[in-house]
Amino acid sequence: MPYLSDQNDQLRGALDIQLEVLLLTEQMKTQGLAPHRLGLSSSLNMYWTVAQMVAHHSVNGCKLQAGDLLGTGTLSGPQAGQFGSLLEMTEGGKQSVTLPGGETRTFLENGDEVILRARCHREGQVSIGFGECRGRVTG
Repeated sequence: MPYLSDQNDQLRGALDIQLEVLLLTEQMKTQGLAPHRLGLSSSLNMYWTVAQMVAHHSVNGCKLQAGDLLGTGTLSGPQAGQFGSLLEMTEGGKQSVTLPGGETRTFLENGDEVILRARCHREGQVSIGFGECRGRVTG
């Protein structure tokens, strides 16, 4: 697909956005513990650049508009501590993750709160924070 191949995009098209995944359980809240970081990765680990995703999405006439969202999938790094999903961290539920306070998780449980944070920083520049997104498992 030649429309996805651009030399300038390949050299400078990747965005370096720090991505953090945290977990806060009901027990951790009760104990006054802070959310536990499960993973820290970077958007540099994306297979496609943003320009490639936009090009591929719009090549057949899709009229993207400001504010439209593009799904990237899980953004994980190659090493432990850089995984973006609990499924990867636990090897599909085979290995549990130990949390502060002694709890373990292989999968999310009722009351668990997942927190996603993102920040872009470059030396000598103003840091850009994207805030955080929180979701709580209810059932």
